[in-house]
Amino acid sequence: MAFDLWTFILENLGAAGVIGGYVSISIIGVSIMTFATKGKLSGQNQLGPNWAHPIIGALLGAIPGCGATIIVSSMYKNQKISFGGLFATFIATLGEGSFVLLGASDEASVTANLTAFIFVNLIGITVAIISGYLIDAFGIRFSTNEIPAPQLEERCHSKKVTQVAHRFIEQIGFYIIIAMAIFLLPSSIAAFWGGEIAGYDEVAEWVAVALTVFAILYFFIYKFSYKGHNCACNSSIKATLLHAVADIATVIAYVFIGLFVANYIIDVVVGVETFDMWMTSSALIVVIIAAIIGATPGCGGMISVTVAFTTINNFPIAALVAAAIATSGDGIFPLLAANKKDALIITTLSLVIALIVGYVLLAVGFQL
Repeated sequence: MAFDLWTFILENLGAAGVIGGYVSISIIGVSIMTFATKGKLSGQNQLGPNWAHPIIGALLGAIPGCGATIIVSSMYKNQKISFGGLFATFIATLGEGSFVLLGASDEASVTANLTAFIFVNLIGITVAIISGYLIDAFGIRFSTNEIPAPQLEERCHSKKVTQVAHRFIEQIGFYIIIAMAIFLLPSSIAAFWGGEIAGYDEVAEWVAVALTVFAILYFFIYKFSYKGHNCACNSSIKATLLHAVADIATVIAYVFIGLFVANYIIDVVVGVETFDMWMTSSALIVVIIAAIIGATPGCGGMISVTVAFTTINNFPIAALVAAAIATSGDGIFPLLAANKKDALIITTLSLVIALIVGYVLLAVGFQL
């Protein structure tokens, strides 16, 4: 049968939008909870006793999204948490990849994804706590003066972009994405029991496609107009939601790219049966590739690996765990800006731990 590129694109746009519907609600929910509790983390007092910092860091890292790593990096600069606690956060975080696991389109994948989400987090938290205590026991620590604090003038970039981009990011695109996410909420909830809503599902399919298109557009306008900086310079609920929508757009854009590339390679270039055989016989290679991709700065690499896990049959859970441990989320960027050598040490150490854990899981033959 001839390959229909247009149909292929529409199918992947819809699939990314379906995942994006649940991802949107998850990100918005976590953002609101983070906003509500931010004040508790903003004082000058140390966060709990020193012996508990690796545990606190690991638990904060397990919060879905990249926000925790950024917050803990700031806490470390203010000497509110030990370096072991900071390192534990980096080890435990799944970054934005957690939202991909929390979103699915049918009952079976919901169950599998939630199981994987719980398992990866349990392994990540355990390894993070152990690693954090070892780091503190050996007295490893970087100078907190080298970690730059966010400057207000660096965050207020809305006045330096074109009026069209500013209006799309903070008004038109913002409200459209929020509205479509709310519209897709019933289908996201129904996915948990595999139910359907007569008359609604057909419309929801096209809304899912539109959500992906708007998210990709929002992602690129935000990336090139705001150049990665925050779109608001205050701590209001509107600013929190603006950051949440930017995260939503980023996740959906990466999910679409991951789905498109993975499905094209599997369905068109290689073939499903051949690819399944390769995945089964090449687990050792898949683990190291996944870990390296996960170790790339930011959340993009982890999103890509998570998409691969949710779409590719026989993708090793050990590879997903290795990527999750190796990733440091967006919190690594302040360290990269301050001292590339220190950031490289953290990333390399995380990668080594990730490979050890990944290959241990392979050796014991663990599968979900």
